[in-house]
Amino acid sequence: MGKNDSKEKLIQLMNRYQNLVFSVCLKLTGDYFTAEDIAQETFIAAYRHLDDFDGQNEKAWICRIASNKCIDYLRSSETKEVALADDELEASMEIAGYGPLETYMAKDVEKRFLVSCNKLDEPYRTAAVGHFIQGKTAKEISLEKGVPLKTMQSHIYRAREMLKKIIRKEELLA
Repeated sequence: MGKNDSKEKLIQLMNRYQNLVFSVCLKLTGDYFTAEDIAQETFIAAYRHLDDFDGQNEKAWICRIASNKCIDYLRSSETKEVALADDELEASMEIAGYGPLETYMAKDVEKRFLVSCNKLDEPYRTAAVGHFIQGKTAKEISLEKGVPLKTMQSHIYRAREMLKKIIRKEELLA
């Protein structure tokens, strides 16, 4: 894809999915400003990988990039918490602009998402945890489990749909 074509495609993606990507990021991080940053990172990553995209289901593709960016963010904030002593943690979070509430919310979102993944029956649980929590590709999981790639892609897709229903149901009950 040429440079001009890539720029046009990026503009189309941003116009079409900016609200959706921001909503996904806000839902997963629980922080408005972090969600804005991650949404921007999502479109930058999409632009960089336009040549790798097969053209199938761009909405799912862009949402997957956004959710992976959020998971990376949540993991990095959890790693920072574990690696530092309490006093160092508080100081680093204040410098970075994160307060105790934002840190707690980020961890809480990740924990609740893991609980939702664990509610799924097999083989969808394995697919969801491997793909959404551990960040593995469908190909990596299929090789690991000895399952055909298309089967694993179906499991991931179905797990995603099941997770949406579980999360929506929990939101209604909350």
